[in-house]
Amino acid sequence: MTDPGAATIDAAQREKQPRPDGLLTAIPRPIADHGTIGNLRTTALVARDGTIDFLCWPNFDSPSIFLALLDPDKGGAFELAPDIGGARAIQMYIPETNVLLTRWLGDDGSAEITDLMPSPTDKSECVCRIVRRVAVTRGTVTIRLKCWPRFDYARNVPEVTLDEHGAVFTGPDGVRLRLTAACALTAIDGGVMADIVLKAGEQADFTFGDDDGVLMQAEQVTQVILETNRYWQGWAARSNYRGRWRDAVTRSALALKLMTSLKHGSIVAAATFGLPEAAGGERNWDYRATWIRDASFTVYALMRLGYQEEAMAFNRWTGARTQEDWDGQLQIMYRIDGSPEFEETELDHLAGYGGARPIRIGNKAAGQIQLDIYGELMDSVYISNKYGEAISHRGWRGVQRTINYVCENWQMPDAGIWEVRNEPSEHLHSRLMCWVAVDRAIRLAQKRSLAAPFAQWVTARNDISEDIWANFWNDEKGHFVQSKGGTNVDGALLMMPLVRFVSATDPAWLATLDAIGAQLADDSLVMRYRQDDGLEGKEGSFAACSFWYVECLARAGRIEEARINFEKLLLYGNHLQLYPEEFDTRGEFLGNFPQAFTHLALISAAFYLDRALDGHFGQWRA
Repeated sequence: MTDPGAATIDAAQREKQPRPDGLLTAIPRPIADHGTIGNLRTTALVARDGTIDFLCWPNFDSPSIFLALLDPDKGGAFELAPDIGGARAIQMYIPETNVLLTRWLGDDGSAEITDLMPSPTDKSECVCRIVRRVAVTRGTVTIRLKCWPRFDYARNVPEVTLDEHGAVFTGPDGVRLRLTAACALTAIDGGVMADIVLKAGEQADFTFGDDDGVLMQAEQVTQVILETNRYWQGWAARSNYRGRWRDAVTRSALALKLMTSLKHGSIVAAATFGLPEAAGGERNWDYRATWIRDASFTVYALMRLGYQEEAMAFNRWTGARTQEDWDGQLQIMYRIDGSPEFEETELDHLAGYGGARPIRIGNKAAGQIQLDIYGELMDSVYISNKYGEAISHRGWRGVQRTINYVCENWQMPDAGIWEVRNEPSEHLHSRLMCWVAVDRAIRLAQKRSLAAPFAQWVTARNDISEDIWANFWNDEKGHFVQSKGGTNVDGALLMMPLVRFVSATDPAWLATLDAIGAQLADDSLVMRYRQDDGLEGKEGSFAACSFWYVECLARAGRIEEARINFEKLLLYGNHLQLYPEEFDTRGEFLGNFPQAFTHLALISAAFYLDRALDGHFGQWRA
């Protein structure tokens, strides 16, 4: 866990680590030391030392511009910070926004930086821009700037052209990005630097982004900050959640919203690629894509909070993947624009976060069979129809083909939810979610009086249920198991009562819950599995499973145990209440960040636990 009040160490002072080429490189800033800003097209990570060290431009899945988080020497960054000796650095969001404020307090002065990407106005290809305002609030302070973008995943050093307004960085294919600065800049190799002295009450504005010929004046920057604050606060105010832990729930919702594409309606699994799930290991994946599973869960979480537009937009995006000649099978993930191509390549020229290599872009898991995705998708479709817009005729035809595919293929071995890259097997979670897919389709057809082959679907639903009880219950162990013929539990079993396959107080489930606690949990932290998966390195506790465990405890009537576990988990978030995919044995961040799966699981756990503490045990679906 990270001390919210501690300042990060300047890059020049950070310890060194060996690079793959034998040289030394500065150790990257800790993952937890970051906040995120965005504009529903892309996101940037801003460290507590004022450095933007991760940014893909102009879209979530575009090549990177700043990547010092994965290689402090080669990656590129936008460094901006006051030179105040011994200053304490703190970071916060303007309440209920994604506008970030970083503040430094020292004996001789204090200053702050406001960071944002202007709020989107429509779905068009609007100008992308980062706005950074520096203000000195006490004393006289020198502000130090160094901006050194590196195009195409740090494979291209841009040409730098200085003019009276700042600098233009020209990359491959004529890409031009402009830095506007309220001070004179000095060119360095592939970048610029500057010092500017400000007194108390003075401020300076810097913008970075598309070279569209627009030079924002101070009054315009002020207006953009106000409009962006209003945009996010207006969105946050639409939430219907009024329970305990509202700050954490709201922050999770805002983080999820940042990962949605306004133009397409799709939702990325995380804002980054290459951040390791195991320190120094090979578990480094690209999560800048739309997983059907993760996005469906996100839609479910946002619908719980009253956000229907995002659900409808995702349903339309999903519907576009289902053409008239479609056979009912979906890929597990797609690009943001819905295209299916996902070539996985390795960036061998980068050092990697903490030396973790290889760094991959693209994801060949897109070619895996993961049957559980149909259950998550149908659950979100069912909820969207129950509380939002009714499904179209074309949409229902797509559902019919999907469910017919599930009915014909539910017994197929697959890679499972954890995307393990070895031989497919029969997984309980995949079987469970096939049951969910058919069950929700039947319910939806009955509720909307839609045409459906009910006899076929009911038979399939019953067969899947019988198969789970017959083949995934281990009499010797006395609990459900991860795979057919296996003996181990995994964190995905926690979904069994959450999707209403089994009662949360059924003795068979309670025995399984106890087994998960005994085998996978370290107090409130829960691993997704313990068996060997063929990859090097030991991964950490899976944050989403930890929140699922809380919800399962609450549903089982173990309310106080659930509450204390939930309160502990909240402490594992960073100073901004943002979460990664995993935690290591010390509770430090692992994996891509911020992680949608974790934030949606937090919302679900808070939602149910709050109702349980008030004595309202009815489920939201009811």
